Amino acid sequence: MFIIDPKKTIRTILSYPASTGRNSAEVLRIVDSLQTGDKHKVTTPIDWTPGDDVIVHPSIKGDQAKELFPNLRAVKPYLRFTPLPKDS
Repeated sequence: MFIIDPKKTIRTILSYPASTGRNSAEVLRIVDSLQTGDKHKVTTPIDWTPGDDVIVHPSIKGDQAKELFPNLRAVKPYLRFTPLPKDS
């Protein structure tokens, strides 16, 4: 299975054996994660579901990150969690 974005870039490739059922909830979670990341400059942690905290993308530096994400929680300089704004 391929997930291709509007720019025609392959974003995800999933390969299941023919004998294994597919997990449609995981496919929807991947699409939600990709769209959330593109919209807010964030990444999503393992087992993320919409509404959970996200990780601020490492390309967003200190002051800009604090401005964009006022509820930022830094675990390490490269690992910063934040809730998304409610209008997301």
